[in-house]
Amino acid sequence: MPIFRDAVCGVMSAALLALSAPAFADDVTAAVLALENRWVDIRYHTPDKTRKIEGGRVLAEDAAKLAAQHPGRAEPLVWQAMGLLIEGEVTRDLGSLKTVERAKALLEKAEALDPAGVNGLVHTTLGTLYYEVPGWPIAFGDNKKATAYLKKALEIDPEGMDSNYFYGDYLLQRGRGREGLPYLEKAIQAPLRPGHEAADKFRKLDIQEALDKARKAR
Repeated sequence: MPIFRDAVCGVMSAALLALSAPAFADDVTAAVLALENRWVDIRYHTPDKTRKIEGGRVLAEDAAKLAAQHPGRAEPLVWQAMGLLIEGEVTRDLGSLKTVERAKALLEKAEALDPAGVNGLVHTTLGTLYYEVPGWPIAFGDNKKATAYLKKALEIDPEGMDSNYFYGDYLLQRGRGREGLPYLEKAIQAPLRPGHEAADKFRKLDIQEALDKARKAR
């Protein structure tokens, strides 16, 4: 039984690629950006499923080491979660649910360390998790929590590519494509960020796909 709709975990994880430069203007910068680049390679350039899962696990382990070195920082926890979520993307079954729950707990810890949630991206990803996984008794899915997290992300970053994309996608997945269309249009118009062009180009593909569906739903 699939936990997520097809490819959703890749879409969901990619939200965290947009970690903003100001958040990393210190000695953690290089290590965090290296984790991002590795994630991009694993997620988009590693077709073998076994290698992809193993790559995600190693990435999570390395991020955990960075988190231990910087216990007051949220960003390494985010990348640890991203590494774990790769397994959920590949398998999309109940067997990976515990791993997804671990990722959720890491994101919640990151939120506690950084109330702004790394410019709202922790909130965006938690919101996506809540609307993509099944609800009780199978998993922790909850539309009310999803809405709250996604709206919080928009409050923190109202012009952001990811905050608008994920709220628009949430509305689209709930049969409210017309309501989601303005958010998706704002997301597709957002400029590529210097230093993150590769990640943003993958994000634009996700946005365009959702935008096409929302326009058909009008």
